[in-house]
Amino acid sequence: MTLDALLPLLASLSLLLGLGMLVVAAVGLFTLPDALSRQHAATKAGTLAVGFILLAVGLWNPSFAWWWRILAIMGLLMATLPVASHLLARAAVATDATAPARDDTPRIG
Repeated sequence: MTLDALLPLLASLSLLLGLGMLVVAAVGLFTLPDALSRQHAATKAGTLAVGFILLAVGLWNPSFAWWWRILAIMGLLMATLPVASHLLARAAVATDATAPARDDTPRIG
């Protein structure tokens, strides 16, 4: 199997992994009990999912014109998401939004 035939297969696998991680992040947003857990699911799983999807784009179009954009997007995400996550967590703690929103929230596990 040549590299030209292997790249679309790897891109498809990476895209499926990214979509799966987005589903996990979405399920976490609706099923986790408190604001901090939901925020954690959104930022961590969402960042990993976007990374896999961008990797799929880079493997599908293996040119420098795409890779520098992908690296720029990932750099911006890695620089801004931890700050946004920290600010959301501080706001949740400051407003006492860390308690579960309601008692009938489905729990994982």
